[in-house]
Amino acid sequence: MPRSSRIAVLALMLCGCAGLTTRPPPPPPRNESVEEDRDDAAAVLMGNTFQTMQRLSQAPEAEQAELLAAARMSYERTPQGGAQLRYALLLATPGHPGRDAPKAQGLLRQLVAQPETLVPIERAVALIELAQLDRELGLKADNDRIQSELQRGEHERVAAAAQRRLQVEIDENAKLRRQLEDAQAKLDAIANIERNLTDRKNPAEGSPK
Repeated sequence: MPRSSRIAVLALMLCGCAGLTTRPPPPPPRNESVEEDRDDAAAVLMGNTFQTMQRLSQAPEAEQAELLAAARMSYERTPQGGAQLRYALLLATPGHPGRDAPKAQGLLRQLVAQPETLVPIERAVALIELAQLDRELGLKADNDRIQSELQRGEHERVAAAAQRRLQVEIDENAKLRRQLEDAQAKLDAIANIERNLTDRKNPAEGSPK
């Protein structure tokens, strides 16, 4: 083989090797089965959580306390993800004395702000429950504000009525005082007339016949 041909072949081989060394490796295959298994496990846990929520709203008070305490302990061990969602959902469940809607709202807001800690079904449940709590607590705040305004208005109405009654009593006392002063003036006038008559009568009785 001529020298020029050998050089050309060598150059082609080097170019091929350079291309092989600089080409990025293919991405690893996506393991969809692992994600599906995780979603399935989360769906089962959500189903169990919904059943616990139903028991929590119907069970005796002692059992309600046990269910809520177990959820709280699980959350305290792992304060994020599914454990936090489960605890928040139980706190938001109506019908038990340990219900704490504001605390549940705060926990759910934390989860929604960190969506990577939840799988899709958990994120959907968190968003739905948070929307319901936002509406409930918003309506409660509006109702409390209205009640406060009504109570303040009632207080002002009572105070105004008391002020009116006080003014009526003051006016009535002033009227009675004027009547008393008029009566006293009349009595003084009568007493003065009687005194004058007495003074006139006494000299007449003492004069000689």
